[in-house]
Amino acid sequence: MTHCYVIPMYNEAGNLELLFERLSTNTLVDDNFFLFVDDHSSDNSVEMIHSLFKGYDYHIIEKETNKGPGDSFDQGFEYLLNKYSKEESVRVITMEADNTSDINILKDMVGISNLNYDLVLASIYAQGGGFLQTSFFRKFLSFGANMVFRAVFNVKILTLSSFYRVYDITLLRRIKNNNAKIIEEGGFICMLEILLKAIDQDATCIEVPMVLDSQIREGKSKMKIWENSIGYLKFLLSYKASKQH
Repeated sequence: MTHCYVIPMYNEAGNLELLFERLSTNTLVDDNFFLFVDDHSSDNSVEMIHSLFKGYDYHIIEKETNKGPGDSFDQGFEYLLNKYSKEESVRVITMEADNTSDINILKDMVGISNLNYDLVLASIYAQGGGFLQTSFFRKFLSFGANMVFRAVFNVKILTLSSFYRVYDITLLRRIKNNNAKIIEEGGFICMLEILLKAIDQDATCIEVPMVLDSQIREGKSKMKIWENSIGYLKFLLSYKASKQH
């Protein structure tokens, strides 16, 4: 079993040493491959990855322009689909570079994935999950957006936008084979987009509770609340329209 980590990053130099420490001490026993997708960082994130992960099996996709996390995940998934044959057993782990993904639940997530689940999601809204530190306004918007989209799309998943997931690579192949692209949206809405595409492929999905600790992160979140909210609204209208044709 191969475990591939797809980690988009943009100006994460302040977070990478801790990320390396966590990954190097908590990764799984089987083969590990680390794929970083740099969204045209202006700091020394790329150089730090080369220094920290020297001796590990890793690769960096360096983008020439900043196109957002959706484009980073799409490029990362495409790279892995080309790297591994259809016969190889691969779990694809996606996570944030800012250490807000709780590495302590990773073994549970992968273990559950091995029980024939196509997609395992870390969930702050599942029983036992939650926030350690974030503003009431951000909590309110996050909860409200999740409620609206779950109702509109009839989705039973509680957390729709988290980066922290484990995919069976066969699910990514099914999505690729039945869509123009794995991910078309550039922004944070990309996580809802690929979740809906997974559901369209009858993916077996399950959530694992996670407590989000934003205090660990150096610097501010890259998510811009109002820009992201507008992106969600545009996606809702365009996705519903596409399903009507």
